[in-house]
Amino acid sequence: MKALIDGLLKFQSEAFPKRAELFKHLASTQSPATLFITCSDSRVVPELLTQQEPGELFVIRNAGNIVPSYGPEPGGVSATVEYAVAVLGVTDIVICGHSDCGAMTAIAQCKCMNHLPAVASWLRHAESARVINSARSHVSDTAKVGSMVRENVIAQLANIQTHPSVRLALEQGRLNLHGWVYDIETGTVDALDGATRRFVPLARHPHTYALQAQRNSDVA
Repeated sequence: MKALIDGLLKFQSEAFPKRAELFKHLASTQSPATLFITCSDSRVVPELLTQQEPGELFVIRNAGNIVPSYGPEPGGVSATVEYAVAVLGVTDIVICGHSDCGAMTAIAQCKCMNHLPAVASWLRHAESARVINSARSHVSDTAKVGSMVRENVIAQLANIQTHPSVRLALEQGRLNLHGWVYDIETGTVDALDGATRRFVPLARHPHTYALQAQRNSDVA
């Protein structure tokens, strides 16, 4: 705890004064443009990765960057997605997986999780990704985990489109979806190209979308 408290004191004495006007503005409002959904892994820090200031990202973090399909008993992830889209009006949603993900490793390698029943239940929301990944051939265990990470991002992008608020925003052409995979060792990010269903380096393809907003042009 000492490190956390020392960090807080440093924030109050150094970082906060430099952003005093920003925090004064944020004290009564927020208008983030992006909902960023990623893993709880301590090595993944959305604001650091994207170099965003407070108020610019609305963040959901959980084991495996999972978004359960919408159901009759929505949980915390569903409520947060709904608030971000329907109330805050975010224009972009990023689902970001990462290398060496413990959750995806457990699934890909079929590790026994009888001692972690809550985790096992939660990871069933990645079952479609597991089935697809298991049906493929992989050159190594490492490659199998990497493929699982990517398939899970694709699966969660499909899941999030079952949410009514997301479906409406997509129908109205005011929301873009992005699928990212962050490599911890190199700092690089691959993004899902919705047209080709392949992941490409985001640095070389900065305008890559998993699903880009298409405004309706219907004439009354």
